[in-house]
Amino acid sequence: MAKELSFDVVSRADMSEVRNAVNMAQKELATRYDFKKSVSRVSLEGDHLVLVSDDRGKLAQVVDLLEEKLVRRKVSLKALQYGKVEDALGGTVRQQVGVVQGIPDEKAKAMNKLLRQRLKKVKVQIQGDTLRVSSPSKDELQAAIKLLKDEDWGLPLQFVNYR
Repeated sequence: MAKELSFDVVSRADMSEVRNAVNMAQKELATRYDFKKSVSRVSLEGDHLVLVSDDRGKLAQVVDLLEEKLVRRKVSLKALQYGKVEDALGGTVRQQVGVVQGIPDEKAKAMNKLLRQRLKKVKVQIQGDTLRVSSPSKDELQAAIKLLKDEDWGLPLQFVNYR
């Protein structure tokens, strides 16, 4: 009767969709007239993107193009962490964009604290870069999901392994 129900809170971007969006953006950069003699490119290196362009203005256009392709592929823009724009070789500019995989420790602790303060019957465990939320009541778990969705954590949150 007192069966424990649980779910996991994760933050993962679908890297295959990110790769598809990068490929689509690269194809469009190769065919667009305003990028005809430009060195602009987007590449995926490990778990981060590298954007290169002639100047800051064109780099902003490359960012807009990439974001458009990511939104079409249903990848949340909250999963992107933009680095600062750096000068590169040949008078070009470069920007690194991290793709968030997992919940950072400080945000996991903040989520844990919020859930424990507001919902007394919920147990929360931090398991690496995920959170396991458990309770004997489905209603409490649904309240926990709603509470986490209502806050802006700056991450795309997914709720998985609901059992």
